[in-house]
Amino acid sequence: MNSTKAMPLLLVFAQVARLESFTAAADSLGMSKSAVSQQLKRLEEQLGQQLLIRNTRGMALTSVGEKLFSRCELLQDQVDLALQELESNKASPSGVFSITLPHSCERDVVIPALRQLCIEYPGIEPNVVVSDQVIDLVQNKLDVALTFGDLQDSQYRALPIGATGEIFCASAAYVIQHNPVECIDDLQTLGWIRAPWQQQKLFAYENAAPVTKIEIMLSACATTNALSSAVEMVLNHMGAALLPSFIVAPLIASGQLVQILPAHQGRQWPFYMVHRFQTEKPVHVTRFYQLVKHYFIKVNC
Repeated sequence: MNSTKAMPLLLVFAQVARLESFTAAADSLGMSKSAVSQQLKRLEEQLGQQLLIRNTRGMALTSVGEKLFSRCELLQDQVDLALQELESNKASPSGVFSITLPHSCERDVVIPALRQLCIEYPGIEPNVVVSDQVIDLVQNKLDVALTFGDLQDSQYRALPIGATGEIFCASAAYVIQHNPVECIDDLQTLGWIRAPWQQQKLFAYENAAPVTKIEIMLSACATTNALSSAVEMVLNHMGAALLPSFIVAPLIASGQLVQILPAHQGRQWPFYMVHRFQTEKPVHVTRFYQLVKHYFIKVNC
C-alpha cells in the first residue's frame, strides 16, 4: 500500500472515528458526507479489512479500526504540530537565509539590508555568496539571487528592484594628464580599465531625447574580474572606466573622481531579486526585498 496516497485517507478516518459521525466529520473537513464515506470505503479496500461497523444507530469501530485509530490520532497530532510550527516560523522566521549577489551591491545595498533584517528577525542566519557569475538557486541551495542585467529564461520568479546607468569617469589627475574629452571620439585617446562584464566594443547613449545609441571601440590598458579592483584602479589614476552610477556617483560628489563626457552614459542595467519560492514567499524574504529596494534607491539617487 502506498503510504503517501494513504495519508489523507487515514486523516479522514481519524476524524470520523474521533467525532463518531460521518456528518460531523464531513462538516469539520469541509467535505460532503458522501465524499467522506467514499474515502473510508477506499481505505478499507486498500487495507483489505473492515474498520467501521455502520448501523441504524450510527457507527462503531472494529477491533482493527480501534487499533488504527490509536495510531492515526498520533498522526493527526503530528500534522497539527507541523502546521503550528510553520505558522510560528512565519510570524518569527529563523534559520539559514542563503543569498547570492554581485560585488557591486555588497557594501552599500545588501549588507545594510541584511543588518536591518537581522534586527527585525534575530533568528535569521544570513549565508552570503558574493559572485558576479550566475549561480543556480536550487543546485546551490540558495533562497535568493540579486542580479543585474537582462534575465535568462528561468523557472524562478523575479521581482524588479530598480535600474542603474553607467558613467564615464576617471580621477582628476588622470584627466589633467590628457587632452580634454569633448566628444565621443575623444574617448579613444584615453586608456580604459575594462570591468568584468565589458568587451572592447561598448555602447554610449546621449542623455538628451531622442536617445541615440553609439557604438564605440575602447582599448583597454588594464582588465580585471572584480568591480572593486576597477574602481581602485581608477582612483589610483591608472585609466578611465565606464562604471555603474550608484558606485561612482558618491566618489564624483566627494571629488575623488570626475565624470567624463557628462552628456553621454553607458547602458541601463535593470536590477532584480530572483527567488525560488513558487507559492507565497516567507515573510523575511519579502522584507529583504523591501530593504534591498530601499537601500538601492538611496544610493542610486
